[in-house]
Amino acid sequence: MATETETDVFEEHRPVLLGVAYRMLGRVADAEDVVQEAWLRWSAADRSEVREPRAYLVRVTTRLAIDRLRQVKARGETYVGPWLPEPYVTDFGDTVPDTAEQAVLADSVSLAVLVVMESLSPLERAVFVLREAFGYPYADIAAMLDRGEPAVRQLAGRARRHVEERRPRFEVDPVRRRDLTERFLAVAGGGDLKELMALLAPDVRLIGDSGGKSKAPLRVLESADHVGRFLVGVAEKGVPDISWRFLELNGGPALLVLSGGKPDSVFQLDILDGRIQSVYIIRNPDKLRSLAAV
Repeated sequence: MATETETDVFEEHRPVLLGVAYRMLGRVADAEDVVQEAWLRWSAADRSEVREPRAYLVRVTTRLAIDRLRQVKARGETYVGPWLPEPYVTDFGDTVPDTAEQAVLADSVSLAVLVVMESLSPLERAVFVLREAFGYPYADIAAMLDRGEPAVRQLAGRARRHVEERRPRFEVDPVRRRDLTERFLAVAGGGDLKELMALLAPDVRLIGDSGGKSKAPLRVLESADHVGRFLVGVAEKGVPDISWRFLELNGGPALLVLSGGKPDSVFQLDILDGRIQSVYIIRNPDKLRSLAAV
């Protein structure tokens, strides 16, 4: 049984462990399951031999996440329509006082980057997360994964090239994103197509995730005309007993739309040069449950 002090040690590192697991899996429930399993391993371990609890816990969590990711890929489950990660509440606040570090963490948990990471192998994804998001030295990552350092460097290079080649460019500045999101909300709600299209980049993309369980486009919409007309149509139909509030999700401002006080959808934007580059809409009710109590 873990003592109170040992419980405190685990709770101190829980945010980091959850951050690692979520970036590995893109699913909040799976990440929480992995962290719970890490707790069970920690509570049963001979901690007299653990010199660095954080390193030990990150190693256990990473290996469990790799196993979970391999199981998911082996099942080969089909998903109806575009897939997006489950929204993840992020509020670094005083826990990450360095603004440069905040920017790195926000970028590594963004919807755009997580979508690209889905195509990495489990090992590539683990190395990318530990190196790019949390800044672990190659030697430490090699020890965590029981791999040689040259192999880890190779994995890291391959994963970094893959992500950089495929990720869309966007600004992470939260103030500019929040400002444009507010303007987007006002214009889209007003149903003015011309004014809305002025906010959209010509090659804007709209990715809607419903999992086939609610209404959303079953393919990615492209171009300002297609995206603008779709959004105006959504505004015209409306949502019963609608309300909304801003949250910080996946490292940036997002709009949580509620119907009758219950989560209906999440909107988040990627912007660049003052224009909206991507619109993400998450409507799969399974992915919104964790936001009911936020």
